[in-house]
Amino acid sequence: MSVVTTRRRGAALEEAILQAAVEELTEVGYRELTMDGVAARAGTAKNVIYRRWPSRAALCIAAYRHMLPTGPDATPDTGSLRGDALALLTRANDRMSSPVGRILRQLLADIQSDPERMRELRDQVARAGVSRWLTVLARAASRGEVGQQALTPRVATVAVDLLRNEYALNGATAVSPEVLTEIVDQVFIPLATRAPAHPRS
Repeated sequence: MSVVTTRRRGAALEEAILQAAVEELTEVGYRELTMDGVAARAGTAKNVIYRRWPSRAALCIAAYRHMLPTGPDATPDTGSLRGDALALLTRANDRMSSPVGRILRQLLADIQSDPERMRELRDQVARAGVSRWLTVLARAASRGEVGQQALTPRVATVAVDLLRNEYALNGATAVSPEVLTEIVDQVFIPLATRAPAHPRS
């Protein structure tokens, strides 16, 4: 396919390239995506892409970020920790079962040969949503549902980590509401509400 170039610069050009990469990822997946294909779809030259992103992995991670919602995403406030946790986990499940989630799983599986990009992507995934889980835990602490010992990133991320395992290890394409309830009721709530450890005398 020949590249029909269009004169664009700056943000407009970057937007066109990222959108083209998103469309290629959605249609052919990471393994089959080529810089030539992205260039042709974006109406630019391959060397223009390489000036901004040094590798296919770097471009695709940027395209994944481009797909993430940018608008306000309010933290649920149902009045109980269980209700908030189920709402947050359901939202995470909706995202993981969407095209965005499928592309993320492809990237995590296929960029193992690029350790720097792998760390970058894993760090981004680890940070995503932690603040909202900490917010619902802080609200629960103010209501007396949990103690201050629950307000840690490890407690905050355990439910989403278990959900990711359903996709990554068990090959799920969507997770049922029953499994989400099990994660919240059998793991997250007991962990968050555990009694503080008493020091040994």
